[in-house]
Order: sequence, then C-alpha cells, then structure tokens
Amino acid sequence: MVHNAYDSFELLYDCDSKIESVESYGSKILLGCSDGSLRIYAPPPPPPKEVRKEPYTLEKNIKSFAKRPVVALEVVESKGLLFALSESIAIHGLPSFETVAVIGKAKGANLFCWDDSRGYLGFARQKRVCIFKHDGGKEFVEVKDHGVPDMVKSMCWVGENICLGIRKEYVILNAMNGSLSEMFASGRLASPLVVPLPSGELLLGKDNIGVLVDQNRKLIPEGRICWSEAPIEVVTQKPYAIALLPRFVEIRSLRGPYALIQTVVLRNVRHIHQRNNYVILALDNSVYGLFPVPLGAQIVQLAASGNFEEALSLCNLLPPEDSCLRTSKEASIHIRYAHFLFDNQSYEEAMEHFLESQVEISYVLSLYPSIILPKTSIIPEPEKLIDISGDDSYLSRGSSGVSEDNEHSPTSNTLESNENAALELKKMSYNMLMALIKFLQKKRNNAIEKATAEGTEEVVLDAVGDSFTSHNSNRVKKTSKERTTIPISSQAREIASILDTALLQAFLLTGQSLMAEELLKGVNYCDLKICEEILQEGNYHIALLELYKCNSMHREALKLVHKLVEASRTCESDISHRFKPETMIEYLKPLCGTDPILVLEFSMLVLESCPNQTIELFLSGDIPAEMVNAYLKQHAPNMQAIFLELMHATHEDAIIENLQDELVNIYLSEVLDWYTNLTSKQKWDEKMHSPKRKKLLSALESLSGYQPDVLLKRLPSDALYEERAILLGKMKQHELTLSLYVHKLQAPELALSYCDRVYESILNPSVKSPSNIYLMLLQIYLNPRRSTNNFEKKITNLLVPKKPTISRTNSKLTKTRNRGSKKIAAIEIAEDTKANLNKTNSGKSDVDEDEFIGEGDTSIMVDDVLHLLSRRWDRINGALALKLLPKQTKLQNLLPFLGPLLRKSSEVYRNCSVIKRLRQSENLQVKDELYEKRKVVLEITGDDLCSLCQKKIGTSVFAVYPNGKTLVHFVCFKDSQSMKAVLKGSPLKKNLIRY
Repeated sequence: MVHNAYDSFELLYDCDSKIESVESYGSKILLGCSDGSLRIYAPPPPPPKEVRKEPYTLEKNIKSFAKRPVVALEVVESKGLLFALSESIAIHGLPSFETVAVIGKAKGANLFCWDDSRGYLGFARQKRVCIFKHDGGKEFVEVKDHGVPDMVKSMCWVGENICLGIRKEYVILNAMNGSLSEMFASGRLASPLVVPLPSGELLLGKDNIGVLVDQNRKLIPEGRICWSEAPIEVVTQKPYAIALLPRFVEIRSLRGPYALIQTVVLRNVRHIHQRNNYVILALDNSVYGLFPVPLGAQIVQLAASGNFEEALSLCNLLPPEDSCLRTSKEASIHIRYAHFLFDNQSYEEAMEHFLESQVEISYVLSLYPSIILPKTSIIPEPEKLIDISGDDSYLSRGSSGVSEDNEHSPTSNTLESNENAALELKKMSYNMLMALIKFLQKKRNNAIEKATAEGTEEVVLDAVGDSFTSHNSNRVKKTSKERTTIPISSQAREIASILDTALLQAFLLTGQSLMAEELLKGVNYCDLKICEEILQEGNYHIALLELYKCNSMHREALKLVHKLVEASRTCESDISHRFKPETMIEYLKPLCGTDPILVLEFSMLVLESCPNQTIELFLSGDIPAEMVNAYLKQHAPNMQAIFLELMHATHEDAIIENLQDELVNIYLSEVLDWYTNLTSKQKWDEKMHSPKRKKLLSALESLSGYQPDVLLKRLPSDALYEERAILLGKMKQHELTLSLYVHKLQAPELALSYCDRVYESILNPSVKSPSNIYLMLLQIYLNPRRSTNNFEKKITNLLVPKKPTISRTNSKLTKTRNRGSKKIAAIEIAEDTKANLNKTNSGKSDVDEDEFIGEGDTSIMVDDVLHLLSRRWDRINGALALKLLPKQTKLQNLLPFLGPLLRKSSEVYRNCSVIKRLRQSENLQVKDELYEKRKVVLEITGDDLCSLCQKKIGTSVFAVYPNGKTLVHFVCFKDSQSMKAVLKGSPLKKNLIRY
C-alpha cells in the first residue's frame, strides 16, 4: 500500500436478508434483497445530504417491493425515479417508492443501462437488446428492438450507441439501425466488463487487464490497467479506479502508469456502488463505505513517501477556493521532487520542477557553488544545499570549458578506477551545467522584460524631474552610461543580473563560447566586474569585446581590439583570422556621431595599414574634415597629405577651400625640399618631374581653394617655372603666364593648351575683343624681346610688395595728395585704354615698326606664329591677326590660315543669303494667307439681328466681328468699345463682371 486514499467504515451489519443490489438516495442506502424486499437505511438525525461515516439503522422495509430477488437498482435523481430489476424492470417514484410503471417486455432481462441526457432505457434479454424512451410522464415507449449474436454480460451507453460485452467479444450497437461494429475479443477467464470513465473514454475488461478505449473506439496504446486478479465489478472516482476482486478491493490511479494506490481487504463483497464522493461495498449481510481521505492529507502522505508525481496530480484536484493552498503545496512538492531528482543525477527533470515551483533563481544557483554571483540583497537561504564535490578546478571560473582541464597531473600511483571516477564526475558536472542553462534560458525572457520595463520607468521619472524624488527616495540615479552598479531598489534588474551572469558562466564552463558571445550581443544585464574577470582569465577575447561594447566601454574595447590586431601580426591562430585592422574600423563606425575624438584617437593606429578604409570612415561618419585634418597635423603629419589626397579623390566636393590650400602647401613644401636637395648637388633640371612635383602640378591645376599670390612668393625666382605659370594663370595674368611657357619653358604646346583653357572658360568668347588670348600669344611670338622685358618688370612688381608711405603732414595735405593720386591713376588708365583702342582700330600691333630689328631678324618666332594661325584659325580675328603680322610675311606661308578662314567666311555668307531668301519667301506666304482671310463674303438679309441690341440690321451701317459671323450695328459697336474703355480700371468693373 502506497498511501491511504480511502478509509473503510462499516455502515450497517446483520441484514436479515441476503443483499443482492445496493444504491443510495441522498443520505439513505437502498438495499435490494433476495427475498424481493427493499430495505432503506438512514443515519441518525439530523439527516445529512449524503452518505456519511456513521452507523446506519433500518428506516423502512418494503417487503412486497418485488416477487423475486432485486438484482439491480439505479436512482435517477433528475427524473425522481428508481429503476429496479427483478422479474422485469419496474419504475418507482421517489421518495414514496410507489410503482410508476412496469415494462412487461423486460421480463427475463438480466441487466439494463440508462441514458440520462436523452431519457433512453436499454436492457438486454436473452439475445436481444430493447430500447425504450421515457415520455416525460409515467410512461415508457418502445423505440427499437435489436438482435445480438449472444447473451449480453455488460452494457453501457456511448453517445447514441451502446457498447456491449458479450461472451466472446466487445461490440458497438447502433441504437437506431441495429448495426454492430466489432472491437476486440474479451477475456476467457472473466466475464466482459464495460465501465464508463469521467473523461468519456471506456474501460473494457480482458481478464485481469483493463483496456482503455477513446471516444473514437480506438485503443489507447499506453492505456493498460493491470489488476491483481480479474475484477468482478469496477467503478471510477476521479482520480482512482476501484475494482471489486474476489478476495479484496483494489484501488489504482487513473493516471499512467496506473500504479497501485491502496488495497482494502474485504471478503465476500458482492456489489460495489459509487456515488458522488463515496463508494459503497455490499457484502452478503453488511455494507461498508469507502470514504476518501482529504486530498491535503493524501498529498502529504505521497510527498513523504517520495511519490511526488501522484502528489502533484492530486494537487490539481483541490477545489478552486483552495487555490492558494494548492499553489503552496505544488511549489513545495516541486522543490522537494527537484531536490530528489538532483540527488539522483536527473538534472534536467530537476530543473523542470524548479521551474514549475517558481522558486527564485538564486535558490537554484545555490546548488552550483562554482557559479560566482553578484552581491545582492535578495538571495534566500535554501532549504537544502547539494554539495557538489569533485573536480573543483573544472568548475572554477578560470576554466575555459569542458575541453580544458587545470587539474594537476596524476601521480604515478593513481589508480585507473580514480581516473574513471574523475571522468564520470566531469560528465556529471557537464550535465548539471547543461540542465542549468536550459533552466536559465526558460526564465530569462520574463526576467529581461521586467528589468527593461523597470529601466524604462526609471528613465521616465528622470525625464519628469526631481519632483518625484521624494516619493522614490531609494532609487539611485545613474551618472554614467556604464552599468557598473545597480540601484538598490531595482529588484528586477538584480534578478536579471544574477541570471545573465550565471548563464554566461555556464556557457563558458560547458565550452559554448559562441553562445556566450550571442548572449552579450543582445540586451543583457551581466555583472561587469565578475564577467570581465572571468573572460580575461579564460582569454575569451571576443566575448570580452562584446561585454565592453554592451556596457559602452568603447575605450577599453578598442584597446583590446588593438592588442589583438597586434598579436595577429606576430602569430598565426584563430584570433588572427578574426581580428584585423578592418575590425577596428568596423567598431569605430557607429561611434563617429557620438564620440569623434575617440574615433580619431584610435583610427591613428590603423591609418597607415588601411588608409583608404580609414578615410572612408572619416567621411562616412560625418566627422568634420577640419577636425580630422587638425588631428592628423598634430599626431600624424606624415598621413595628412594621404588623408587630403584620398578625400579629394573619393569625395571631391567634400574638400573645402582651406583644406585645398593645406594640401597644396604640403605638396609645395615637399617639392621645395626636393628642389633644395637637388640644387645643393647641382643636379637640378627644370624638366625633371618627380612624383611629388606631378602631384603639385595636378593639385594646382584642379584645385581652386588655395591662394596663388601667397604660393607665388614661396617659389624660387629662377626655377619651378611651370608651377609659377599655373599660379599666374589662376591670377588672370595671361601675358605673364604665356611668356613663361614660351620663353622660360620653351613649351609652345603648353602655351597653346593654356589659351584653349582660357578661351573655353569664357561663356561667350568674342574674337573681336582686344584681350583675345590667342592674339596675346601671337604678340608674344612676334616680339619676344619686348615680352621678356615686360615679364621681368611685371613679375618684380608682383613679388615685391609696395611699401606704404608715411605722411607727416597735416590731414589737409594728405587729402590733397590722395585726390591727386586718384586723378593721376584715372588719367593713366584712360590713356592706356585709348592707346589700346587706337591700336586696335588703326590696325597697329603692340609691336611697333621701329621695335623690329629687321627683316632677317630671327628673334621673331615665325614658325610658332604660323603654327598658331593654322591650328586656331577659327578662334582668331583674321583681320587683327593680319595687321599684327610683319610686312615681310609671305602670303604662301599664310595659306593654312587664310584658306579655311576664307572658306568659312564664304560659307557663312552663303548661309546668310539663303536664310534671307527663305525669310522673304515666308513673308510672302503670310501676306498671301492674310489676303485670303480678308476675302470673306457675308450675305445680309432683312431678318439678321444685331448681336448687341437684338434689333434688325436693316439698311443701317453695320460691323462684322473677326469670326465672320457676328453682326452688330456700327453705333452699337462704338458704344460697346467706349463702355469697355470706361470700365477698364474702374472699381465697378469687378461688380459688373460678377453680374
């Protein structure tokens, strides 16, 4: 016997007649006896509502109840009827027990069954099954009569069908059409037994085995109740099945594995009856009652005996009003059961019961002394601690997982059995930790949600202001981004911190470093100090990096990344493949908008190895370029030019003027150093172009944000003419620029390219302009000596700044001199302008005839002049160019210039003539159309009306509108025109138009 589920009590004894059937009605017990009498027993007054554990006495004996033994009784309280089976089935009214009806066709019936929901009565007689229906009064009407293969031994309603147990098998009889469906064979040693279960299933007897069948008539594979002997009768009372065996009464659980609960030793029990909350056992001349022990007492017994599963199943049967009691009992049983399973190394099952008990996380973690927890005020004292002895080094926080073992090497006399024991202990520890991981993961979602909600509430309170401080004085406000401390009042976050810290350690101790990394990547509340120490000692670099990152400890994280990047350069390992300079750049990207100084500081460490990616980081991260340039200028001047170069190459529009000036000055300084070095070695050549000089020339050409006049002063006077020419060109000093290209560099092609750029830069270039760039180059070719002299004077004026004159005279004299200077300057400008205009109009060039040396003078660059005229004939004013040429110039040499020029002029003249003729023709066509439109014929009859006054036109003078259809009197037309003139601009115009 496992525990006492029922207490047996003798309700009555020494019955005068042999008991054939038993039933209860309220608190009364009805006994059908072999002499055909009905004996009614009742407890002492006051009368209770149901049978109770007290001695019963005979209240009434109905001797003429039946002529034969009453073999079956059934009370139908909903109808107020009592069914009695004797020689036939008689129906009696309650509580008077008078006979209401007798079913004559039931004579010889051996058993019956009642369907209370529909009011159907079914009974078996020989090899037939009859069905009667209660009409609601005192009559029963026959519905069906079906034949069956053999004598019916047991029967029960199953919905609209009847399950029959005949001698050899169980069948389902359709109550309406009489069809039979075979189920399976019955036992050979015992009669068939059909018992309905509270869940709607059926319990069918097969010798000493009770087979469970679901509502679809299918066998439940695991549903087997093995009785000690073949039962005679079986009744069910949730959660137990009570079987009447030949020698005793056996009570088993209705929940798998259908364990034996209790055995009640009573011999010669003939009948068993279940009603409400008790069971009645009828012997030959006495009646016993089985009264259930209170569920609380049963639960205590089961838990004390270690039958925790059965105890938990009974907890679910506690009434709803005892929900608090049920919760407390279930929690207590789950905890005790969990400890029992934990002691027996069933760790996962133990954690399931800890989870069901809703016990604090810290309580479960107290079973794991190897897990280090943050100091909090919510750790309870556990009822029972499991001492985990064995390999402490394996469970220590310095271990790196299952594959790493810090134990001392065994001595030479260590036995093999000890090694096997250590291996088993390690396996047990691993299983313990894996069970803990599953437990913590199931608890984590709820804990994180509560902690996050609590943090959100704190942020809201902080945003509202200090007015709520007095109401929540225990709340500690965070002063930094790092979660180094947790407020004392933050219980939810304390629990989350304990959980995540323990979960991280469990991952590491079981070798699941990837899971630890995933934990730290998401929202977590890991204790910073404990986890940092564990990860550092175990060399879990990636997890440590994620820990720093989630706690906004970016400086520490970047230091770790730099350390690992440096280590990856010296050794080949798994770390070297995961940590490269690009790793730091990826980490720095999100920090550009929040902490640009930190980004600049640590980007210097990877700038040289990954310049392109680093510059892209600066630009994509919206860090001000001036800040980057200033930082590089101070900490990495050698990388400043690279930054500006890449910035200009990748983001040309992003580089501002001051940075352009900075880049050009850097290039110029490098070129000047290079020039000084070669000059000292007397190896300087103006035509030499080093990579640095090429960069300078390209920057001077492409950039426009620098100051050319400042750079011009830094150039040496006798070198770097190409750079000087570009700077003078930026200053619009075209004559000086062309003189440098022609005389100093002796590069006519560069001069011509410069002229092309200047010409194309003008939106509407005019070849008639006196300042035409090609004519200026032509003059330089024609008078090289004068252009050289002018170059020397002008370049000297540009390089030597004018000293301001200090006047000591009075203010009146100063004003007079100022006015005089202004007038002189105006006169000079006017004379220069007049001279230029005279030269242009008269056809004279800047090269006067007396300045030419002679016809045979070779200083005139005739070949370059002719080359220029032949290549740019379409951009040069031919008339002005011919006036500038020397008189001794041969016409034959001008054919490449004059030929295409004359052809173009002729073509333009012809095109203009054609256009003129076309326009004249178009004019004639328009006039012809006008004349056609004016040839409109309008016929006026006597019925035509004026469109304005609506009177007949008659013989009056009329007018026709341009559409050719509208006729009006001429007088009406004049009046309308005058009215329009008056209303135009009048304030009444709007009102008139409105109406």
